[in-house]
Amino acid sequence: MTFFIAALGVLGVASSGPLIAATLGGTTVTALAIAFWRNAIGSAVMATPTLLRDPSHFGRVTGPEFRWSLVAALALALHFACFITSLQLTSVAAATALVCLQSAWIAVIQLFRGVRHGWPVLAGLGLAFGGVVAITGFDMGTSSEALLGDLLAMAGGLLAGIYTLAGGRARQSMTTGTYTTLCYGMCAAFVAVLALFTNQALSGFEAAGWLGIIAITVCAQLVGHTAFNHLLATMSPLLVSMIILLEIPGAALLAAVFLNETLPAGTYAGLALILVGLAVVVAGQRSAKGGRGKPPTGPALAELGTD
Repeated sequence: MTFFIAALGVLGVASSGPLIAATLGGTTVTALAIAFWRNAIGSAVMATPTLLRDPSHFGRVTGPEFRWSLVAALALALHFACFITSLQLTSVAAATALVCLQSAWIAVIQLFRGVRHGWPVLAGLGLAFGGVVAITGFDMGTSSEALLGDLLAMAGGLLAGIYTLAGGRARQSMTTGTYTTLCYGMCAAFVAVLALFTNQALSGFEAAGWLGIIAITVCAQLVGHTAFNHLLATMSPLLVSMIILLEIPGAALLAAVFLNETLPAGTYAGLALILVGLAVVVAGQRSAKGGRGKPPTGPALAELGTD
């Protein structure tokens, strides 16, 4: 049963990139509409159990909890804006791999905050960012549009790292339902403001467009994330974070099968470097003595698959 849930979680988050690319390419749905509805629906779904069990949870949110949730929501909104837009410019495989660099960005942020990492983490960072150089180098020779997509995906990964760190601070004293309801809801509000300023429609789409939005929300937001949150109750955070990394080859495989996406051999080498490098970073952070360099655990960790 555990294997089935893990496979379901990987399939859910890995389907995000291909589903978004297919929806953006085949319908009139805008990038920010996808970000808005998946968060708005996600917030409503997560709020329901808490409201039914104990609605007073929302009234007990403290000032620091709200502020960290606000930072997380803003970072998540910008993350979605960058990542979903990148899928219109570069390949699904490259965008997914580059946005999954968030665990590496977390390690870099911790370095600037004075956290000392062991050599495995530093070696993993080198491998991961070596993969970035390989992917962006090949895309630079392909088109400036693909390179811009790569840069947006990298920015999305950095923002996802900030979102995870801020969420980890908020989740120290908040329940999962309260935090996700608040964070997803505020994220949807931020996206709505972005859509207003960029003149991107949030409604008025054809049936196929709404079907795409629902599929993305159910597969990535609800099935994928819920599966990993469930696994955190029965598996170590290290093992769960390693499983989440299967999103990278999973998205590449789904894009190749369903979108007929083909990539240069060098890009596949870059994907492999990023995958191995991230695995080494996560393992190195977890094995650090005394928890130094340790990224957030608990539900925030499951958000490594924010896409």
